[in-house]
Amino acid sequence: MFPNRTAHGRFPSVHPLVIALAALLPLTAAAQDAPATKDPVALDTLQVTAQRRVENAKDVPVSISAIQGEKLDVLGSAGDDIRFLSARVPSLNIESSYGRAFPRFYIRGLGNTDFDLNASQPVSLVYDDVVQESPLLKGFPLFDLAGVEVLRGPQGTLFGRNTPAGVVKFDSARPSQDADGYVKVAYGSYNTWNTQGAYGGPLTDRWSARVSALYQRRDDWVTNTRANAPAQGFEGYDEAAARLQFLYEGDDLEALFNVHKRKLNGTARLFRANILKPGTNQLVENFDRDEVSTDGQNFSELETWGASARLKWDLGRVTLHSITGYETAESLNHGDIDGGYGASFLGAGNYGPGNIPFASESADGLPHHRQWTQEFRIESNEWGRFDWQAGLFYFDEDVTIDSFNYDSLAPGNPQNGHAVQSQRNKAWAAFVSGDFDVTERFKLRGGVRYTQDKKDFSASVLQAVPFGTPVSGPYLAKTDVNDVSWDLSGVYQITDNLNAYARVAKGFRAPSIQGRLAFGGVSQADSEKVISYEAGIKADLFDRRARLGFNVFRYNVDGQQLIAVGGSNNTATLLNADKTLGQGVELDFEAYLTDHVLLTLGSSYNDTEIKDRDLAVAICGGGCTITDPTTVIDGATYALVNGNSLPQAPKWIHNLTLRAGFPINDASELYVYTDWAYRSEVNFFLYESPEFRSRSSLEGGLRLGYNWDYGQYDVAVYGRNLTDQVRVVGAIDFNNLTGFLNEPRTFGVEFTAKF
Repeated sequence: MFPNRTAHGRFPSVHPLVIALAALLPLTAAAQDAPATKDPVALDTLQVTAQRRVENAKDVPVSISAIQGEKLDVLGSAGDDIRFLSARVPSLNIESSYGRAFPRFYIRGLGNTDFDLNASQPVSLVYDDVVQESPLLKGFPLFDLAGVEVLRGPQGTLFGRNTPAGVVKFDSARPSQDADGYVKVAYGSYNTWNTQGAYGGPLTDRWSARVSALYQRRDDWVTNTRANAPAQGFEGYDEAAARLQFLYEGDDLEALFNVHKRKLNGTARLFRANILKPGTNQLVENFDRDEVSTDGQNFSELETWGASARLKWDLGRVTLHSITGYETAESLNHGDIDGGYGASFLGAGNYGPGNIPFASESADGLPHHRQWTQEFRIESNEWGRFDWQAGLFYFDEDVTIDSFNYDSLAPGNPQNGHAVQSQRNKAWAAFVSGDFDVTERFKLRGGVRYTQDKKDFSASVLQAVPFGTPVSGPYLAKTDVNDVSWDLSGVYQITDNLNAYARVAKGFRAPSIQGRLAFGGVSQADSEKVISYEAGIKADLFDRRARLGFNVFRYNVDGQQLIAVGGSNNTATLLNADKTLGQGVELDFEAYLTDHVLLTLGSSYNDTEIKDRDLAVAICGGGCTITDPTTVIDGATYALVNGNSLPQAPKWIHNLTLRAGFPINDASELYVYTDWAYRSEVNFFLYESPEFRSRSSLEGGLRLGYNWDYGQYDVAVYGRNLTDQVRVVGAIDFNNLTGFLNEPRTFGVEFTAKF
């Protein structure tokens, strides 16, 4: 009777969420007393496209979570960027040292903390069937979506680029012959506006279209206490995005065309010097997150656009797919990464001055970028006990990166260093996958993919940095590798409502090259390869009033690509670890506790360990406490990181949502919606130090709303980060205890109209 009864969720196993759940039990009881609907409420079948075709999630032998409908809307209500998905499904973490522009994804602890603009990630992001390889493409705003799927474990057989950790998949709402749309307007703390809308419908009996748009803005809410500094306010943004789609539906041909664009203006990540107590990960006692003292420039500019054509021909026994994608980005991100050198030495700032040994202000720009992808895929149409799909994939990316250095102490912050790097990456792959019904209850699936990947790289110093490489270059590097990825799985239907599955898969990530010439020169990491094992169950329970998924996994990475950052010279060096081990469990659960109370719970445990006795990395230049064994190489001290966990890899993730509805009549209701996400401690770097180990985090949201006219209209008040928790979520480690923070507490009101 009421909308959004199919939000999908997870199951936590311990403490932080128990308190929140207990506090909400009275709401559950109150909703239980509400008049019952005539027909029993059941969860809709969860349809996913994890295997590149629409299937019931219960039948797919992959650990997968989905976020859609009301849950997706609630989590994004405050205008936050894509990082609001972090910890909202098991084993997913997302962070950024660029703010809204450059999200870094981690699944089961596997990710990449590299901040270079050509950094590759082992988590692939696929938006409307087109891979988004550049890290600057991965932050496209989330609006007018049909849903989000998170696929854990290697997915290289069916997805085109660098998927040894998994895939985060976004699908936009498609045009159709049924006219519909919505408008949403939200206003909140710090003069935050979050507005979006969409409308779609028929153009002819064959053609339909849909246009979607988003606009978000927030005022600067952090004040610079240093007088006459180039920037006086921080953490504001102004962002717009739009998508236009045309769908043709013929007798044997379907064609979906997509054009999309994003423009972001705001402040870059705000680095705060000396905010941690030495020897601990606690904030200094007089810390104030609303103020900072810094002497440098700070801004972030990003513009991206792209287009795709997805064609599908029904040829009778088979269907042919063609997916063509083009993406391009241009950006400049400028930050005062020392956290306020001149400001601190003048004694400004509520938590300064502290010690900042030298000034460091820099910017990274992307003056040129373009990406072409093409996939041809053919699949069988119900061939009985055996079905299959096969295809070819091509990838071509060309990118140029500028790295600038500035003199914060001179009037006007003049440029005093410039390096440039360029990279051309071409890859192609051939793949085949199939499934065979061994019996009515047992199905085998398998696939194989051959990939060839080439990179041509060059880097030069055009203007010498005072503390770095003189004018020189070009420095040249090339890679040319091929690899075979594969997977094999089986699904056994124990009962009509309970499936068990097991899967083994091999994943691959091509070599990486980086040219941070001002900070250590050109470095290169070889290919990494992952073997992953998992087994689990998926079940519909209590006449489909509940859904459960549980799995255990273990993986082994050979030659994992890592980035060692920091040290007294602020180096950034690519390297390979001999081996990395990971293992854990994941749990998804959702249930109608009553006809009007929907609970979702999720939990994961991830244990990661670097296994390389000879792996040594540079340590912080000063201020931190190293707990690893150390060694001296060429007069410099390095940490031995054998046995350490991976950076940004929380052992525990838990999340909870609870929605309680209170019907007024057949067409309207009052409701309460709360959500909570817990993440345990994480290391920021490869070495271990108490200062650079984030404290655990528990953030919650609350929404009180009223909808009427059968859900066509909704008005609500909301709060995000209700407890106003302040956490350091990342750091810079060269010579002072500099960190950056999570999003602040916000409140707001939102109105939605559907038509």
